[in-house]
Amino acid sequence: MSASKRESWGSLRKLPSGRWQARYPGPDGETYTARTEGDKALTFLTKTDARTWLAAVHTKISLGQWNPPAAVAAQNRAEAAAEKARSMGFEEYSERWVQLIKTEPSRSGKKRAIGTVRSYQGKVTGYLVPEFGDTPLREIDADRIRVMTDRLDKIPAPLNPKSKFNGITRPVLIVLMMILRQAARDGVIPAAPSVSIPRQESVRHDSDHDEGEDVVTPWQVEALYAAVPEQWAITVLLAAWCQLRRGECLGLQRRDIEWHDDGSATLHVRRQLNAYTGDYTDTKSDAGKRSLSVPRLMTVRLKQHLDDNVAAEAKAPVVPANVRGSLPLSNTRWGYVWADARDCVDGLPHRFRFHDLRHTGLTLFAQEGATLAELMRRGGHADIRIVLRYQHATMDRDHELANRMSDRVAENIARALKEDEET
Repeated sequence: MSASKRESWGSLRKLPSGRWQARYPGPDGETYTARTEGDKALTFLTKTDARTWLAAVHTKISLGQWNPPAAVAAQNRAEAAAEKARSMGFEEYSERWVQLIKTEPSRSGKKRAIGTVRSYQGKVTGYLVPEFGDTPLREIDADRIRVMTDRLDKIPAPLNPKSKFNGITRPVLIVLMMILRQAARDGVIPAAPSVSIPRQESVRHDSDHDEGEDVVTPWQVEALYAAVPEQWAITVLLAAWCQLRRGECLGLQRRDIEWHDDGSATLHVRRQLNAYTGDYTDTKSDAGKRSLSVPRLMTVRLKQHLDDNVAAEAKAPVVPANVRGSLPLSNTRWGYVWADARDCVDGLPHRFRFHDLRHTGLTLFAQEGATLAELMRRGGHADIRIVLRYQHATMDRDHELANRMSDRVAENIARALKEDEET
């Protein structure tokens, strides 16, 4: 290796390979060897090339435009990554987004349930990726979203082909909005385009449908109870008279039922059987974890059901797949059982769902004078707006009580007048 040759500023050295290397003092007091903008070693074919490069660096330092090679390389990498992100296609980013929501908490600070993630992923793979594919995120604007919305609106509703609303457009647009807003936070796009989310509409019924029509009579509940195979019939009563959701019914275990000395019972809702995973998971919300008094009309039947169909272990499912089995009846299998039972009962409302039994029970509970707070606790509701649907029932009860009061007051007044006349 030949000796270094000092220049008026910096130094040059000829390497054994015959190429030239340049070194220079930086303004930070450090000595630097020539490197590329990618922070790799840089040598020159001729001494003149090395000297020219050295002069250019000297000029940059004089003008205050110099930065350490490592810092320049880091900035270049960041700019390249940003440019790649700006040109990222929808499919690639949506895959990253799905992985993100599996671990990142929601706005409430809680980790999203597995079922929620799967639901979002279904919207991505089923509707959004086929629509946008590798389209760069920055090209997805309001006009493009409007085109997709029109296309989604034309899909017939699976539950009711005659419905004006299909129950698809709204949830798909909500997921798209979440993806685009995250892309804006990540700096992939400058800002999320406007996404017009249609309001929630009923798919099963027309817009003028009265929810009161979904309430059945106690006799119809009895008919449904009789129509379901004996080993699972208790599920009908749990939904109607304890107001449980489907997953809460199937998630019950023997230890969740507390019997008292007077023959009454308390039901503790602690979990649900998740329809997406088939496993026990937390209830829909914290409000879903609750304790309920079992109505007298079903305690004998509940006790008989436990004796005949449920294993003795504390964790034995109350609604087992097989008599005294260790596995709960699945959501899917119950769906078939329910459909068969419903078809055997005449006079049920159109498209009557198992969940409507819960609505029936809560409506009757409201008619007995339950306050909205009591309804929220009984039904395990976290949002009072949902419970307001039962306000008409509480008002009916209020009307009945007001008339009873009126009759009693009028009767007392009449009695007082009569006694006054007699004296």
